[in-house]
Amino acid sequence: MVSLGSMDVLKRLFHEHFHSPVESVHPLQGQLGGSGRAIVRLANRSQSAIGVLHTVREENLAFLEFSKHFRRHGLPVPDIYAEALDEGAYLERDLGDTTLFEFLSSNRTGTDIRPEVVDAYRKVVTVLPRFQVQAGRDLNYKFCYPRAVFDRQSIAWDLNYFKYYFLRLAGIPFNEQALENDFGRLTKFLLTADHDYFLYRDFQSRNIMLRDDQPFFIDYQGGRKGALQYDIASLLYDAKADLPPELRQHLLDRYLEVLSTFVDLKRDVFMYTYYAYVYVRIIQAMGAYGFRGFYERKPHFLQSVPYALKNIRWLRHNTELPIALPTLMDAFKSMIGSEKLLSLASDSGNLVLRVFSFSFHGGSVPVDQSGNGGGFVFDCRALPNPGREERFKDLTGKDAGVIEYLVQQESSHQFFANVVALVETSLEAYQKRGFKNLMVSFGCTGGQHRSVYFAEKLAKHFRGKAGLDVVVRHLGLESLGK
Repeated sequence: MVSLGSMDVLKRLFHEHFHSPVESVHPLQGQLGGSGRAIVRLANRSQSAIGVLHTVREENLAFLEFSKHFRRHGLPVPDIYAEALDEGAYLERDLGDTTLFEFLSSNRTGTDIRPEVVDAYRKVVTVLPRFQVQAGRDLNYKFCYPRAVFDRQSIAWDLNYFKYYFLRLAGIPFNEQALENDFGRLTKFLLTADHDYFLYRDFQSRNIMLRDDQPFFIDYQGGRKGALQYDIASLLYDAKADLPPELRQHLLDRYLEVLSTFVDLKRDVFMYTYYAYVYVRIIQAMGAYGFRGFYERKPHFLQSVPYALKNIRWLRHNTELPIALPTLMDAFKSMIGSEKLLSLASDSGNLVLRVFSFSFHGGSVPVDQSGNGGGFVFDCRALPNPGREERFKDLTGKDAGVIEYLVQQESSHQFFANVVALVETSLEAYQKRGFKNLMVSFGCTGGQHRSVYFAEKLAKHFRGKAGLDVVVRHLGLESLGK
């Protein structure tokens, strides 16, 4: 809560800068995040500004000094209109209300993202090297808070944050000494990357504003010296942004293309530690989700957890680190398999549609652990089986060849139309009655082709529907390590 005296400071700064009084003050609670700052919009008929109140002087000083430095380098950050450091207040340019995350959310249907969003992301990754390299060269790192370098101590803080506030509070079992051994190996490996650049620290879609089709950057007060890999990993694996793998790769390629004009870039050297930085960024974020969500009991912070688990699942199945981290990977496996964690999306107030694929031959029908019970189990075995053809043996229902095969089957279209009709009727009734979970499972012989295809197709069909969150798991593929 902002005190009357504190608000008077912001009103005074506004009046001194614009030479006219404030007529309205509106809290911007959506911008508070987990920072503890109070952010308001002050306005009159002709001017507006963003006012910030925060009690941590060092953090305020870091933001103000970094802002001035970045402006000198021509970077798109907010102008600082006025400041009262001793009173924990400053006034900055009003960049509007549209974050990159909000722009993405309103211009996508599932994995289908409109071209103007992709263009905005391309602009963002094009600017990032200018922060890291160009402005990072002559930045005065003595203003960094709480630490000037993303070093062994910084990494230890993040790892322990994750261990105690996420793993412990989520009930994920682990051997503490074995996990500490993994943390030591991971830290040593991360620090082999060149870490002599500006690390923005929280480079994610909610900290990027869009104004007149151009990105502007905020919330870099936690910046410090560090490795190039961290910030691009933060953006591309931003949990609730849920970027498709193909788009992540496209944006990474664009970033590396631009970065190569600033530094002597060896792509293989960059990529050698890149996915370790992806993991450590996800770990840092999940520690924050656990602290704010489990510990401080602010459930909206937990809504990102199922999306972070989706990223971890993709990483485990599609990447391999050059170092062994067996205990950490076991913890990730337990997290991915936790129905408790996957169902956290229901805390958003939305109905959660949980879609599974599985194998009738090698497994059992998935059990609904949300407490709701019921749902649907659809048997795909009556449909033509691509798994019988040698060319599809190593593919899955996500691959183009299998998709094309099933699209050509008339029975597939009739089957899916019947499924949608049943599921849609239940979803509408569940939403009217305030239910929080509906489970739909598709089974086939091996849990690799038909069931996966229809689970993905159903999820895509319903993603973007108002008041609905969609979570997908492929149990057959998970057992095969795919």
